[in-house]
This record gives sequence, C-alpha cells and structure tokens, in this order.
Amino acid sequence: MHSPRCFLSRADIFSKPGLLPWCARKPPGWSQLFLGSACKGNFTHVIAKKCQRGQKSQKKPSHLGPLDGSWQERLADVVTPLWRLSYEEQLKVKFEAQKKILQRLESYLQMLNGVSVTTAAPKSKGLCCLLHPIIPSPVIDGYRNKSTFSVNRGPDGNPKTVGYYLGTWRDGNIICVRSNQLKNMPEKHNQVAQYYEVFLRQSPLEPCLLFHEGGYWRELTVRTNSQGHTMAIITFHPQKLTQEELCVQKETVKEFFTKGPGAVCDLTSLYFQESTMTRCSHQQSPYQLLFGEPHIFEDLLGLKIRISPDAFFQINTSGAEMLYQTVGELSGVNSNTILLDICCGTGVIGLSLAQYTSQVLGIELVEQAVEDARWTAAFNGITNCEFHTGRAEKILPQLLKSKEDGQLIVAVVNPARAGLHHRVIQAIRNCRAIRTLVFVSCKPQGETTRNVVELCCPPNSAKKLLGEPFVLRQAVPVDLFPHTPHCELVLLFTR
Repeated sequence: MHSPRCFLSRADIFSKPGLLPWCARKPPGWSQLFLGSACKGNFTHVIAKKCQRGQKSQKKPSHLGPLDGSWQERLADVVTPLWRLSYEEQLKVKFEAQKKILQRLESYLQMLNGVSVTTAAPKSKGLCCLLHPIIPSPVIDGYRNKSTFSVNRGPDGNPKTVGYYLGTWRDGNIICVRSNQLKNMPEKHNQVAQYYEVFLRQSPLEPCLLFHEGGYWRELTVRTNSQGHTMAIITFHPQKLTQEELCVQKETVKEFFTKGPGAVCDLTSLYFQESTMTRCSHQQSPYQLLFGEPHIFEDLLGLKIRISPDAFFQINTSGAEMLYQTVGELSGVNSNTILLDICCGTGVIGLSLAQYTSQVLGIELVEQAVEDARWTAAFNGITNCEFHTGRAEKILPQLLKSKEDGQLIVAVVNPARAGLHHRVIQAIRNCRAIRTLVFVSCKPQGETTRNVVELCCPPNSAKKLLGEPFVLRQAVPVDLFPHTPHCELVLLFTR
C-alpha cells in the first residue's frame, strides 16, 4: 500500500521543462477560454477554439446532413474543447484558469468578508496561498471508466441514435451524435453504445425522447475497470407496460447481449432500471441484474475496491491515484488523529489512509456506495473504519459531538458540484478539534467559492459560524480530465 510520502515534491513528476509552470503563459494563438451553449439553427458552439490572429471564424451549417466526420468533430469541440492542443498546452491553459480562480477567491475574501489573507506561510505571487504546479494525468486518451450515452434523433433524423447531445433543449435543436471521435472515450464504451443502437433499431418499441411524449428506451451507462471488465446499465421508461410485457423486454435485451450481435461486447454484467424520472437512485427504482456479476472491482493504492452500479468513483482511475496521494500528503494524518471523510463515495480516500490514522469516519449519501466501502474494508482487513449512510448535514453534527474527547480530527471533503450544505460548513467551523481540512473541488469556480468564504470568514453568530476561521494555505490542481477545461483543485486549510 502506498504511504502518504512527500508526493508533491517528487522531482521525476515535474521533470519536463515547461510542462508544469508556476506561472504559465497562455499558449500562443489562443483566444480566451469561454463557455457557451448552442444557438438556434447552429447545433454546436465551440467552447474553446484555437484562433490564429486575424483568422475569421467560419459559420457552421444550420441544416441537418448525413452523419459524417464533421458532426463528430463538432461534438469533440463541445465535449472535449482542448482536444486539438498538445497535452503540454492543455496543462498551461488549465493552470492559468486555476490561478485566476484563486485570484478571484482572494478578492471575495477581502471585499465581501473583510478577511485578512496575509500570512507568514509561503504563497505564490499575487495569491492568498501557495499554488503548486498542476499534476498531470498519467493517461491522456481513453481514460474514462464511466460514460452515459443518451438516445435521441441523430443528424439523419433517426430517433434511435445513441451518443452525446449537441444543441440545447431550450432552443429545440438537440441532435444526438455518436461519440467515436471523443479522445477521452475508451473504445469499449463506444462499442457497447454502438451495439445498443443496433438493438434499439431492431426493437419494435420507440425510444423515450421526452417523458410526456411516451416511448420506452432511454440512456445507457457503461462502466469499465483496468482489468477490462464491463458493466452496462440500460434505463427504461415502463409507461403502462404490464410486468409480463416488461419481462419480455428484459429477456430480449439480455438475449441480444449474451447470444445475439451484442455478445461481441463481452459484458461482465448487464443491469436494467425502470425509471419514470430523469434520474432514479437504486432506492427509488432498484437496478435489476439481468446477467453477470453484480459488481466490478478496481485495484487502487494497494486496495481492491468494489464498485456498484450506482456508486460514485472518479472517472479517471490512474488520475484518481494521483489525486488521493495528494490528499494523503496534504492531510498530514498520523496515529493520533481521526480522519473524517465527508462525501466519501466508495470510501477510497479514508481506506487508503486508514493504516496511518487512529480511526476513519466516512459519510456518504448513496447507500450502495457505503455498502461497497464496508465490503472493501472487510476484504482488505481494515478494521478502524466506520461508514455512515445519509446526508452529511444531518449526520455530521451528531457524529462530531460524539467525538469531542480532545483527539484532533483531520477532515477531508469531496463534494459534488453543488458544494457542501451550509450546515456541514457550520459543523466543521464549530468543531474545535478540526484543525486541518482538505477540500477536493471538481468545480472551484462554483459553489466551492461560497463554501470557502464561509470557512474563512470571521465568526458570524447570525450564520452560526462561531468557530475560529480557517486559513487557505495551499492549492494543488490535479488533472483528471484531459482534453476538457476541467480539473480537480485540492485546497488545504488550517487553523
């Protein structure tokens, strides 16, 4: 098992000149990185494009045409807008973006809250904390271990097309385009999507494009691991079908992927979920295993990890190892500390650090993920971990009260894009035993900003933020999403 050694300072990772700049410049010829949505009559709007100075942008055709490479290129420009750049240039773009986020964050702290960000600790020029070089992904292409494909009308008008969307629902110009040219997509995911499309086109049942318009077949989710195992999950709107009629459809799709043309996909497991909502959890509508193994497994940081169909797991496995090693290094856990892992998913962060700390306490909303974490702990012989199911804002306050015995707590939070609930921030601020906090953010320019302001602002009785404020000390960008503008930002707070 890996130790939380001084991972950030390893010279071999940062050895390529110019690859991981402290103050990177924008790549030559690049306009600003901007986000947009498709315009009416124009089914793509390039999110980030390489514009040579003086070069005029070309208008995209507003009519539908055959499914050729141009449609897949447009999809690549929207889903993976940095794909035309070398990876070195992508890292420079991302580093600059993270630096600007931290600069804006410093302004928020100073202007909105009157927070003094002056500290004797080392910090990067013009920033409130020390910004480390961006840590690159070990795998650049085909790194996704989970992909969700939609079903809708393709450029040729066929409503049984499986792929990704161009356009917007608001403008009514949604087109579903196959994902064959997305550089972050593994061939196996594309293969399963292709055969799901073959199945749909021979099925007498229509796809469910809009809930109020009827239809049955919906999206496909594909999960894979580094051993080559593949789990497929098909979502189906039952409408008014009887249980007998539903059984016929389940048997038909099972037959297709076990004995029919889809057998070439060599699925490890196939799940079927009846869903009358946009998204359904396992508790709302159980995943039904049609055949195969109920879980897939992954080897990570010396652990065998179990993954259920509904569980969160970072989509870049090798990148996740870099991320979790970084979290371990920054956390500074030791045998005298308790590790509190909030929004823990399948528990990988806490489980990988369990041998270095006295106890791990994990909190996770998804019940299947907690069951996976408990299985992983038992399988790997880890006995000092507790995992709790439910909303962090409800569980955390009571959990912290039971642990106020003078032992120091290191908290790690890894929330979804919506950030942490205000009551979670309150509980962390008001627990004197928490002196170190590691915040992993997949969208630092969003709700994370509000969370950071509440963590670092002066005590505020109106907001029930009574504890000593935290100070942002270090920031480490970790690239888990090559070819896209996104990366994870790991923030270290102490008080």
